[in-house]
Amino acid sequence: MPSYRIGQAAKMLGVGADTVRRMVDDGRLRAVRSSGGQRLIDGASLARLAKPRKHKAAEVVVAQSARNRFPGIVTRVVKDRVAAQVEIQAGPHRFVSLLTREAVDELGLKPGMPAIAVVKATNVGVELPRD
Repeated sequence: MPSYRIGQAAKMLGVGADTVRRMVDDGRLRAVRSSGGQRLIDGASLARLAKPRKHKAAEVVVAQSARNRFPGIVTRVVKDRVAAQVEIQAGPHRFVSLLTREAVDELGLKPGMPAIAVVKATNVGVELPRD
């Protein structure tokens, strides 16, 4: 299972780094120390915590430039013989994409992995971020 630096986890959850540190301290996220002493967030615990958030009316932006790449974390993968459904939580945004099982298998998509939801018109594709 992948692990993430505090800043990466914060970006995926749509919160600040201090909030992620508090989530680790109070047990909502599981973390381990790297050999260099950095806290690394466990991908599985991050996937469990990543859930859609409701926006207050004052938080809704009326006009904005469209953005079509949403880095996030895979929270769920459901596969049958031919098709697959992949859910990605990117900050406050939850994306559900229908893909071929072959594409999901080739990408090796599993809950806890980083992924980018790429939105084009009414379709959402999934790609893996570069390290």
